[in-house]
Amino acid sequence: MPELPEVEITRQGITPHIVGKTVSQVIVRNGNLRRKVRPDLPQILKNATLNQVRRRAKYILLEFDLGVLIVHLGMSGGLRIILSPTPLQKHDHIDLCFTDGTILRYHDPRRFGLFEWFYGVSENASILQKLGVEPLDDEFNGDFLYQALQNKKTAIKTAIMAGDMVVGVGNIYANEALFMAKINPQTISGSLKRSQCKALANAIRQILQQAIQCGGSTLRDFTHSDGSHGYFQQNYRVYGKANTPCTHCGALIERIVQNQRSSFFCPNCQPLAV
Repeated sequence: MPELPEVEITRQGITPHIVGKTVSQVIVRNGNLRRKVRPDLPQILKNATLNQVRRRAKYILLEFDLGVLIVHLGMSGGLRIILSPTPLQKHDHIDLCFTDGTILRYHDPRRFGLFEWFYGVSENASILQKLGVEPLDDEFNGDFLYQALQNKKTAIKTAIMAGDMVVGVGNIYANEALFMAKINPQTISGSLKRSQCKALANAIRQILQQAIQCGGSTLRDFTHSDGSHGYFQQNYRVYGKANTPCTHCGALIERIVQNQRSSFFCPNCQPLAV
């Protein structure tokens, strides 16, 4: 599944091609996504000018005067800019066509993505109401994390991936951030010291920023808006590295399962406190 860096890179990739342009038509070939695309979307967006493209968590927000088109890439979705006649591929479900000929094309083999229209400002959309803070915003720091984790009895990896406290920390980047902060993923959240929370908040920010700079990770079924792939996976220290030597100490990386997701850690660099 595309995680925050991949979604942010998609946002950056499509923005200069479509902001300020006017929609000429919307073509919905298959609207049976996670939620069915409303049938009047082509009428709503016809002749509407796109003012801004923002990201909130893993949602891409296409903002118009009347409201916002909330897009989620789901498990396998992608947005691509089409600048010249291009043959349709299987699973090319939706086109946003602009008056200058530019097309924003949505491709989704598994159809678990989302194209949700909301009248009004995005901050009032119910689907975005319960999201936590953005990990790259100044609000997210060690003090915030320490306060938010007080009395939490869940494992720290579960807590930072839940999305109600901080958004966009998916499985790959949670593993890598916990390794950087030298915190075992099984550690009880409320037991973390303030210094550990500072280290973890800094690690989350640093890992996500590095991933964005690297173009994200090459995930199955995911490509960027220009068809290219990311290469952050070349920087993985623990994710997917079970039974290989830790790059820091040489101990073998271990793998466990938490909430049906694989967790990777170094037992020496990330000891579990008792």
